[in-house]
Amino acid sequence: LKPGARVLDVGSGSGYLAVCFAKMVGKNGKVIGIDVVDDLVHRSIANIKKQNSDLLASGNLQIKRADGWKGDPQNAPFDAIHVGAAAVSVPEALIEQLKPGGRMLIPVGPQNQGQEFRQIDKNEDGKVSSKTLMGVVYVPLVKPPLKTTGNSGHT
Repeated sequence: LKPGARVLDVGSGSGYLAVCFAKMVGKNGKVIGIDVVDDLVHRSIANIKKQNSDLLASGNLQIKRADGWKGDPQNAPFDAIHVGAAAVSVPEALIEQLKPGGRMLIPVGPQNQGQEFRQIDKNEDGKVSSKTLMGVVYVPLVKPPLKTTGNSGHT
């Protein structure tokens, strides 16, 4: 990562890696950490406020609830995307949000089995290439629960 870069951290969990990214990209950079689990988002913000509240206050780091499969199109494009949970396939939305010249690191494969840690690059012309770096086992990249309408039938 370089100073001034824009980074998306999908499945940001505790937020520690998002803080590392924010320190790497500096005052002119932007890091967005997203997680689908509300409790993790709240805990992450609370943890970051303890030692790195300046990153949140300045806007260099933002942590929010969002669907990792959809990324964060409002803040795209990104120079780098890190995905901290395994997707069964590479989310197309994340590829679309990768800036030309950008790189994504993502574990890909079925849950509870061996997965591949992939490096996905988008060249300056927008052509996407992928290579496997190593075998890994990650937790799954979950999708948010479906919202239901009407009576659930429970009393």
